[in-house]
Amino acid sequence: MRALIQRVTKASVSVDQKTVGAIQEGLCVFVGVTHGDNDAAAEKLASKIWNLRIFEDEQQRMNRSVGETGGEILVVSQFTLYGDTSKGRRPSFVQAAPPDLAELLIEKLCESLQALGARIATGQFRAHMKVEICNDGPITLSIDV
Repeated sequence: MRALIQRVTKASVSVDQKTVGAIQEGLCVFVGVTHGDNDAAAEKLASKIWNLRIFEDEQQRMNRSVGETGGEILVVSQFTLYGDTSKGRRPSFVQAAPPDLAELLIEKLCESLQALGARIATGQFRAHMKVEICNDGPITLSIDV
């Protein structure tokens, strides 16, 4: 699994001009799934996201996690994270998992985050989404598990 994580002051996702998920301060997490990913990968990624220390402490150092700050998490499926642009001008998405597997594993990721104590909002799987983000820092990290 692959995640692109952005620290945000707010983020939302809409489908057909209706907001389906929104958060205030926390993390916006775009998630891609590839072949061979499983529940263990989803749980590992959830732990990594929950414990990632990218929020500032009293000394302005990135020493606090989203769990420690009480922040929220917006999870958005993003098969294009597995786009291969090494050849030609059109990305290949053969490394992205089939939608049925990807949807199950993103649901497992959300369940694992909630079990850790996270407040979760999500996008809508297989929909054309509009995502609005106010990146804080800016802080953007990529994680592969």
